[in-house]
Amino acid sequence: MPPRYFRKALGAALLLAVVLSSVALAKHTPKEHTQPHTSAAMPFMPSEQLVYEGEFSKLLLRGINIAELRFKAYRPAAAAAVTAPASGDAQQAPADGQQAATPAPPLMLSTDVESKGWFHKLFGINFHYHVDSQVEPNAFYALRTDKLDEQGKRVRKSEAVFDQDAKKVEYTERDPNNSEQAPRVITAALEGPTQDIVSAIYFLRTQPLTPGQSFQIAVSDSGRVFQVPAVVVAEKKPMKSVLGRVAVVRVDVELFGPGRPIEQGKGKMSIWVTSDERHVPLKARLSTDMGQLDITLKSIQRDAAQ
Repeated sequence: MPPRYFRKALGAALLLAVVLSSVALAKHTPKEHTQPHTSAAMPFMPSEQLVYEGEFSKLLLRGINIAELRFKAYRPAAAAAVTAPASGDAQQAPADGQQAATPAPPLMLSTDVESKGWFHKLFGINFHYHVDSQVEPNAFYALRTDKLDEQGKRVRKSEAVFDQDAKKVEYTERDPNNSEQAPRVITAALEGPTQDIVSAIYFLRTQPLTPGQSFQIAVSDSGRVFQVPAVVVAEKKPMKSVLGRVAVVRVDVELFGPGRPIEQGKGKMSIWVTSDERHVPLKARLSTDMGQLDITLKSIQRDAAQ
């Protein structure tokens, strides 16, 4: 059986591989310098669902199916109040005789990652992650993250509330199987607009990706804020995918090491994204001395309006 750390890191990497690490490309700029992202310009609107398959390889084991990943982006059918603090401008009281502007409903992002196939046989545990993320739709930064994390008998529910005015994120984690246990609360400072592990990939897709560029983005997860560097690399050959043979760029991400999302062990993370305006993530590869994880796009569904 792999070390205890590896079971935890591998389960987290299935989500990080397509989400956290791949978005390290978005520029970390102060809020007042962030260009608005209109809904019409978003390549995944009005709705989109991406389905991926995770395969593990090591020595004689090649391409063993171990997980399925689903990512969905959509806007609520009707305007709803944002459950996390919005920007300071939106909070100001209207002048006399003026009606307060109704804030735009948040962009909703939903992710499910679930163990499949041989995962239990290989690592002796099953897992399931479900993440719901609310995103400010114009400046595009995380407002709130709700997560369910099930690893075998271990279950954790958590929420993170991003307060841009107070420049902090408050993370609260509970054990639903132990109601007497006090929740774990962690507060971290925000230096500017910050993504969560789901909003990050969608923010990436709104950015121009030019070979040779290097980037760094602030991403918050489990009460911590990480600065994750990455570089865009040109790929000469088209990649075969469910979209056909398409031109891509490769993103190499520094996911491992002190102050990074995976502090233990050594590894390399790469992701291949279409070089068109949609920037669809086609494949991610996580390589460590314990094996290789490939995450490949298997299907994509878009609203008829697209």
